[in-house]
Amino acid sequence: MSDKTPVLLGMSGSLRGGSYSNAVLATLREKFAGRADLRLYDLAPIPLYNQDFEGDKRPPIVQKLLADIAAADGLVLCAPEFNHSIPGVLKNAIDWASRPAFTSVMAYKPVAIMATSRGPLGGARCLEHMKVALDSMLSRVTLAREVIITGAETKIRDGRLVDETSLAFACGAVEALLTEIRLWRAAEAARP
Repeated sequence: MSDKTPVLLGMSGSLRGGSYSNAVLATLREKFAGRADLRLYDLAPIPLYNQDFEGDKRPPIVQKLLADIAAADGLVLCAPEFNHSIPGVLKNAIDWASRPAFTSVMAYKPVAIMATSRGPLGGARCLEHMKVALDSMLSRVTLAREVIITGAETKIRDGRLVDETSLAFACGAVEALLTEIRLWRAAEAARP
C-alpha cells in the first residue's frame, strides 16, 4: 500500500468573502496538515456547463478541473443551501465533472460532503441533493455521520470553524474519507 500523502480537493459552494463553507475547508486543511494535502479549489473561473463544449472542445480551465479531480485521491465538498438545493457554482462544477456519463473523473471517486447554514434547519436538503448528484455519477460518498453546521455565524471566528462539536463531525467525515482511500489503495496494491 502506498504511503503517499493523500491529495484531497476541497470545493466550496460559496464564492463570497467570509464564506462559512470556505472557513470549514480552511480549518480542515489545517487540522489534517501532514496527514492529507487538502487543496482548496477555486470554482469561480469555471464557465457555465454547455454540452456543446464536451470532449476535446472543453475550455482549458475545465480540462484543468477534470485533470485535477482525476489526480486527486478524494474530494471534500462543503456548501451552503441555496433555495433548498446545491449552490449553482458547485453544481456547475459537478455537471462538468460528470461527463461522459458513468465513466467520468467522478466515477468511483471518494467524496466527503458537508453543509453550512445560518439557520437552524438549512443544509439538510443541500446535503441530500449532493448525495443524489454524486450517486448519479457513481461517486463513492463516504459513509460518515452527516455534517450540517447550523448557526454557522456563531461557530466560525476569524475564518476558522471553532465550534468543537461541529469540528468533530467535520473531522470525522474527513477521517472516514481517508480510511476509504487507504482501503482502496490496499485493494489496488493487492491486485495481481
